[in-house]
Amino acid sequence: DGAVSSSSSDTLFQLRQSAILLLTAMIWGATFVAQSLGMDSVGPFTFTTTRMLLGAFFLLPIVLLRRKRLAAEKPAEAARRSAPQYRRTLLMGGILCGLCLFGGESLQQFGFVHDTEVGKSGFITALYIVFVPIISLFLGRRGSPLLWAAVALSLVGLWFLCIPPEGFTIAAGDLFVLACAVVFSLHILVIGRYVLLVDAVELSMMQFFCGSILAFFAMLALESPTWIGWQTALPAMLWAGIMSNGIAYTLQIVGQRGMNDTTSSLILSLESVFSVISGWLILNEVLSMREGLGCVLMAAAVVLAQLPGNKR
Repeated sequence: DGAVSSSSSDTLFQLRQSAILLLTAMIWGATFVAQSLGMDSVGPFTFTTTRMLLGAFFLLPIVLLRRKRLAAEKPAEAARRSAPQYRRTLLMGGILCGLCLFGGESLQQFGFVHDTEVGKSGFITALYIVFVPIISLFLGRRGSPLLWAAVALSLVGLWFLCIPPEGFTIAAGDLFVLACAVVFSLHILVIGRYVLLVDAVELSMMQFFCGSILAFFAMLALESPTWIGWQTALPAMLWAGIMSNGIAYTLQIVGQRGMNDTTSSLILSLESVFSVISGWLILNEVLSMREGLGCVLMAAAVVLAQLPGNKR
């Protein structure tokens, strides 16, 4: 009975974590439109600086409130989080995650500057579903055959979802987005390590503060933002900063705890599906049979990745 109860509890935990990552993908999918619109008024580093600062300051009062409650309810854990070793680990995790996030978001914005289409950008960005298991192999982590089959199936689904029937061409902006996919792969793997060592919300806030510092200096060195341009892009930056950064990236860190990195990347890649669905529901864009097939294949890939044979 104990073994059955433990198995049931583990299944419920995996379902909860998957649901959190699914919600993350939904918010990210809607953010593709905001990023594309924001590039009409400000540069990529200005956009990245603002969205990261918004995410950090959105989480700051939450972190302070949680710390205060923790001190009252669990003084031993509060003392552990105040220790120098915990703070060093949190700072190192924040720096590494912030560096990856700054690089990934900036490269993606450069793709939009060079007129990469939203659908194509979604496809190339989601190639982290391939890069994560490949990089994991070099780290000594092997996935099951079912998991690799899920990766291949999701790649086919992405192709049908994002690439038009006339084919795929490579432009300058696409190379920026491809580099972005590699960096986001590293981001997923770094989170997978540090989320086991520090609080998820604190790690998320720290990555935004560290990443915003890098983006701010890049903005000062390479861009000349104007007040009018910043005001025009503010609605898009508010969505990206609060919903995508403050909420969705925090949910990503929370959802990745205890999950296989490759499985996490498969669920997160559904952002491409939700970007198409958002365009259909909000912008009245037509959802073709080809795109519908892509959505079905990606959903099937995520289900395949959740089968019991992939638990290791």
